Amino acid sequence: QVQLVESGGGLVKAGQSLTLSCTASGSISNLEAIAWYRQSPGKQREVVAVITDDGSANYANAVKGRFTISRPTEDKSYLQMNSLKTDDTGVYKCYARADLGPDFKEYWGRGTQVTVAS
Repeated sequence: QVQLVESGGGLVKAGQSLTLSCTASGSISNLEAIAWYRQSPGKQREVVAVITDDGSANYANAVKGRFTISRPTEDKSYLQMNSLKTDDTGVYKCYARADLGPDFKEYWGRGTQVTVAS
């Protein structure tokens, strides 16, 4: 089992920055990907950024050039968010996928609220 705990959300003004953290615990040695999703009011949940265990990162078009995902240690990942916009408001959740050989398992954190005011 893997537990994911997010932190770092808050209320900021447009143009400011925030850094979200995701701390993983439990059986984390086989986590092959970490991602950040967000659920914004009136919108479907969307993937914001993904980083795989080889360090490759991908981003949603809406955040390219503004957000950076990193995973400097096995148990920590971060989402650096710069030049925030009001559209970035939402609950940000950490997601992890564990490689179990022929199968995989998915884990979710509870989320952290990000509110960007104009």
